[in-house]
Amino acid sequence: MSAITIKTTYLDDLRTENVHVQSGNKVITDAPLDNRGKGEYFSPTDLLATALGSCIMTIMGIKARDYDIDIEGTEVEVTKIMASDPRRVAEVVVEFYFPVKHYSESQKKLIESVAGISPVPLSLHPDLKQTIRFNWRDPEDQ
Repeated sequence: MSAITIKTTYLDDLRTENVHVQSGNKVITDAPLDNRGKGEYFSPTDLLATALGSCIMTIMGIKARDYDIDIEGTEVEVTKIMASDPRRVAEVVVEFYFPVKHYSESQKKLIESVAGISPVPLSLHPDLKQTIRFNWRDPEDQ
């Protein structure tokens, strides 16, 4: 049997406290403003979108490390698009911005090739549209 990963407690007023059992780190969630919440913390669907971007970034980091490619400073912007009836996340747009470095075309292709094969993208329902964009900043563009 697997060990418990996360323990969640309902705090009241559509807010939860989520504890990562191994580390003790906590994440608070709120229902969003458009669903009767305060919107003072990440919503559960915000965390889903965050997990997608973070997971892709992590797998790109693993591949980059394996091939001695420096992607430090890479940023990702994540946009969550909701649908209704039923209320759900319909699309997550994940847009990467790589720092100004001398990346070869083969390095770019290698990093981009792993974007959809990490655990979170592969775990999400196929009806959830995952739009992934890459923006490589080249020194010549300065």
